[in-house]
Formats: sequence, structure tokens, C-alpha cells
Amino acid sequence: MLSNLNKEQQRAVTHTDGPILILAGAGSGKTRVLTHKVGYLITEKKISAHEILMVTFTNKAAKEMKNRIQNLLTSTLSSPKTTHYMHTIPLPFAGTYHALCAKILRREGKYLGISENFVIYDSNDQKDLIKQAMLELDISIKQNHPNAVHSLISQAKNELIHPAEYDQYARGPFQKIVAAIYHRYQLLLDKNSALDFDDLLMRTVDVFQKYPEILQKYNKQYRYILVDEYQDTNQAQYVLTKLLAKHWHNICVVGDASQSIYSWRGANFRNILNFKSDFPAVIIFNLEQNYRSTQNILDAAFAGISKNTSHPILKLWTDNRNGEKVAVSETRNEQTEALTIL
Repeated sequence: MLSNLNKEQQRAVTHTDGPILILAGAGSGKTRVLTHKVGYLITEKKISAHEILMVTFTNKAAKEMKNRIQNLLTSTLSSPKTTHYMHTIPLPFAGTYHALCAKILRREGKYLGISENFVIYDSNDQKDLIKQAMLELDISIKQNHPNAVHSLISQAKNELIHPAEYDQYARGPFQKIVAAIYHRYQLLLDKNSALDFDDLLMRTVDVFQKYPEILQKYNKQYRYILVDEYQDTNQAQYVLTKLLAKHWHNICVVGDASQSIYSWRGANFRNILNFKSDFPAVIIFNLEQNYRSTQNILDAAFAGISKNTSHPILKLWTDNRNGEKVAVSETRNEQTEALTIL
């Protein structure tokens, strides 16, 4: 289980109880650490898969983690006597925040008046519904672009701001218009027994905050929670994660503030900085050995990113060769940039 991990990775995997922050540089094997930690919990700590929750940001990443966990458990536990058992061994939930929340709302949404058969609207469905709301309110689609309206409504939901609350935050004529559209848009969603992607997060937080007994049920079930790319969590995901970890405090988050790229969709890299104040007993591990790049690339990246003062900076190193020197090339536009790289 641990033989293909370096020393710091082994320490991060085998320390299981209490809050854990793993600062993982690019190419440092964070997925390997997460999947091995799940394998270690199941094989060595004898934790039921039902009690483990693993959350990531994309379906592709979730699928990769499931496959790795399955392969790891199979290779670790399989023997002539256990092969049949391995075909039926349950795996922990490993999925996106949205998949987790959809699963919870199918069961618990009834407490908020949400049908268990609700449909999930994608971005095109949402924009069509926004246009319908604007038509019903006699608001010009030409003067108020539906994409801009959608963006502000999504931002509000990611900040856990409901339609009734948005009025007090609206500043300027356009946001005042969006406030009216937000109200009508949400009514149309309810009428259609539909939720948008942002609702999945916001309404799950609503259930947990309004019905503590439901939160307690999930608190007790998920003894161990692992979160990937924690620097990319928005406010709704941040609050949801803290709620889920409220009982056991066995939460392990992995991330690197230097790799935060989703601020445009509400991600707040400070969530990873706040982890130490949210969970004062946290143990921190730094994964700084890189397996992907040459040392010249790592040194060039560090020369730039080390100028940041807003968050801890990892000093990556590698056993790989120094490699070619980094070349700087200026191009006319993004198309020629791509062709130059190719």
C-alpha cells in the first residue's frame, strides 16, 4: 500500500484522524495520496466505505479516483480466497459537489418542498428560463443580456443569497433589474420542478441549516471526508464542507493556493488559508517533490510565483534532470501562441 509513496506522501496517508491540510504542488502526486488514503482507511483502519466521502470538482477526476481506488483495493486485498469478495466490495462515494448534493436532495429535498423527481437544468435551460422570466416582466433582452443576468444570479447563489435577500445587495440599475428577474426565474424553476446547478449546492445547505437532525444523520455517517482542489471551493461549497465535517472533524483537504484558477466562477483561494482557523487542530503536510517537470521548469515557475505574499509558496523539486532552459516567446494572439507551443 505504501511502498510506491515518498516519505511525505506516506506521512500524509497514514495520519488519518483529525483535520488535515495537504498543500500539494503541481505534479506532486496528490491524486495518488488521496486514493491511497482511502485505501489505507479501508484496509488498515477497517473503516467502512459507507463512512468515507470523497469530493472533487469534475466527473472525469471522480471517475479516475474511483478506478484508482478499485485497482488499489483489488491489488492489496485480492487472494485466491478473496477474489470473489473483491468483485462485490463497496466503494466510497467519490464525486463532484453537485453529484453529492443531487443525491442528498433526492432523499431530503421533500423537507423544502422539492420533488424527489426534480430535473436539473443545464446552462442552456437556465438561459432559456431567464429569457422567459424577462419576457413575463417586460424587460428588454437586447438592453439586458441574458448571459449577464445568468452570471449575476449564479454568483448570488454561490454566495448563498436567496431571491428575497438579493434586493438588499443590489447596487445600480442593472442589479435592481436582475433582482426582479431572479425572483421570477426562481418561481419558474419551482413551477417546473427544476433546480439549476447552483441550486443543488444552495438548497442542500438550506436543508442542513434548517433541519439539524438531517445534518446530524450525514455528520454521523461520513466519519472521514476528503476534498480535492480545496482552493477552488466557492462560498456554498465552503459552508457545505464545514457542515459535513461538523461532528467528527476527520476532514482532509488537498490543494494549493498558487493553483487557484476559478475566481471567475466564485472560487475563493482564501478558503484554504482559513482552514487553519476553521480547524485549529489541523496537521499540515507539504508535498513538494514533483514527478512531472524538469528542475529548470520548476525553478522558472518559482521565480515568478514566489513574489506572491498572500499565501504559502511551495518550493518544488524533482529527481528529474535539469532539462532544457526555459524559452520566452511573444506571440501575436492566442492562436499563434497555440501553434508556437505545438
